[in-house]
Amino acid sequence: MPSLTFDKSTIPDLSSRVLLITGGTGGIGAEITVEIAKHSPSHIFFTGRNAKSAEVTIGRIKSVAPNALVTFVKCDLASLDSVNEAADSILAQTSRLDIFLANAGIMAQPAGLSADGYEIHFATNHLGHALLTKKLIPLLEKTADLPGSDVRVVYTTSLGWKGGNLEFPRLKTTMESAILGRWIRYGNSKLANMLYARELTRRHPKLLSYSLHPGAVDTGLINDLKFSDRVFVRASMMNKIITPEQGTFNHLWAISVPRGTVKAGGFYEPVGVYSSEDLAVEKEKKYGKELWEYTDNALKQWLA
Repeated sequence: MPSLTFDKSTIPDLSSRVLLITGGTGGIGAEITVEIAKHSPSHIFFTGRNAKSAEVTIGRIKSVAPNALVTFVKCDLASLDSVNEAADSILAQTSRLDIFLANAGIMAQPAGLSADGYEIHFATNHLGHALLTKKLIPLLEKTADLPGSDVRVVYTTSLGWKGGNLEFPRLKTTMESAILGRWIRYGNSKLANMLYARELTRRHPKLLSYSLHPGAVDTGLINDLKFSDRVFVRASMMNKIITPEQGTFNHLWAISVPRGTVKAGGFYEPVGVYSSEDLAVEKEKKYGKELWEYTDNALKQWLA
């Protein structure tokens, strides 16, 4: 495994901060949530689908930070009704939100449609997070207006965005493909994550929004794949698979690094490496505006 490092002593005191992380019931989401709890946040919200797994995360938090205020909010990102309910629950429980880590996601799943009729990777990885973001923007911007605030929105993407494309007329189909279809659909959704962070930066500049790749992490995201896909990942990422702890480093860097050193809308590889803008700008010119408008149209029922 590669030797990624991050100095956890650089994580700031979070005593006045309220944080939200999606996917906190497992994988790197749980690891990030537990680590954040050690730094005295005012309140941590985390989402997931599995209440029993959430109890495990909360138990781990209480073992390292007994006084931490932590709230699990059930949320299935593949269902916009579920996301809407989760957002309303969060909004009812806090008057500020300082950091939003849009972390949860699926990878290389069989072809399928979400409850709302969208390709399942696009629905889960992008649309669910986009609705949560849209619902929370007023609170995020209200927090950004407070003295001494530092509001950040961080989207988890992957290197898969670089090969992604967005065929908007096909996003309400299963987008089946004979060759590597699962990986193509995943890469397309990760492109949407990267682009949405860039568009959010342009349209809501009070918020410091950017995206990052945590690395190829040895969690259920890989281990729960079918055998042929596990072999594909491990062969293509030979000597690049990292531990769950290492998989948290780029997110922990993202909430710790001084605000002025972050490129708004930028994409960062682990740990804190700013990637060239050339391809991102090219993809943004091709898809960015249309993605924002397509997303707004898809979500309008929940934003009326």
